[in-house]
Amino acid sequence: MRITKEPFGQLQGTNVNAYTLMNNQGFQVTALDYGCIITKIIAPDKDGNLENVVLGFDSLGEYQEHSPYFGAVIGRVAGRINKGEFELNGKSYTLPQNDGKNHLHGGNVGFDKVIWNTQIIEREDEVGLKFNYRSPDGEEGYPGTVDMKVTYLLNNENELTISYDGVSDQDTLLNVTNHTYFNLSGDLKTTITDHVLTMKSHQYLALGDDLIPTGEMVDVENTVFDFQNGREIVDGIESRHRQNRLASNGYDHPFLLDENYNKEIQLKDRTSGRSLIIETNEPCVVLYTGNMIGSNYKIRGVNASNYLGLCLETQGLPDAINHPHFPTVILKQGETYSRSTKYTFLA
Repeated sequence: MRITKEPFGQLQGTNVNAYTLMNNQGFQVTALDYGCIITKIIAPDKDGNLENVVLGFDSLGEYQEHSPYFGAVIGRVAGRINKGEFELNGKSYTLPQNDGKNHLHGGNVGFDKVIWNTQIIEREDEVGLKFNYRSPDGEEGYPGTVDMKVTYLLNNENELTISYDGVSDQDTLLNVTNHTYFNLSGDLKTTITDHVLTMKSHQYLALGDDLIPTGEMVDVENTVFDFQNGREIVDGIESRHRQNRLASNGYDHPFLLDENYNKEIQLKDRTSGRSLIIETNEPCVVLYTGNMIGSNYKIRGVNASNYLGLCLETQGLPDAINHPHFPTVILKQGETYSRSTKYTFLA
């Protein structure tokens, strides 16, 4: 197992580096110290061919100009916050409205747009990266100074584990995720419409017209939101269900997980034979099927288009601070935020 490091660009005079983790089977994960962005995951198909299975770019400028959060760590709070407003300990806070009238993915300069301090981890049975960032009190409107640590670890079983740890000197909000877009066909040969997704989830959150959760938890049975026995993504894209249509013809929905660390999320591409198992201690996963990836740019030579990749964002429930019956995303002063998600790639 080994790690390599190479320059990737500069941001305001500071070097940005790309680190590649490689195991003994040739499986690779490349990540930047800018936004902890995963730029590539090189995984074998059923015939042993190694190809990239995530969306990303080869230059920093492309990430800054075009990226819809490809591969990035999202925070302080993933997802939307209604009108960019919340109340904590009797005090009202106003956040940047960077998605219409709402706050999205931590604001204008969230965790995805800063350079993280990076330490290399080299052990006999795994290699990894430990990213550290101090988010000062008031950054993007959030209270408290947060010391955040994100760790990527790769082993010889083609398992990538992402761990998130944070502490704050004041009560604040924290709900962090990774926004990688997966496409198991390899090197973007096809869209993800024929990918089969299986999830241990019997409820999802209904969304309003602005994609903010209404607060209603809806049973999935007898709908295109039922992935309990496996379903092709195309079902939701072609669906006339109002929830699919308001999400720009697809999914952009939080699903409540019935189990944790028991193969609760599985994605498969039958042509390549690749599959991905995701296990987490988070209460939900947001399925986003790339409905608004857009166009007018290329992704490593492939024209950008909707449904070219999908996200499985393990996290707390979006806009939880404004829904008292949702699991809390409040991090108390001095307490430790600790979350993890494991991605296992099979063929």
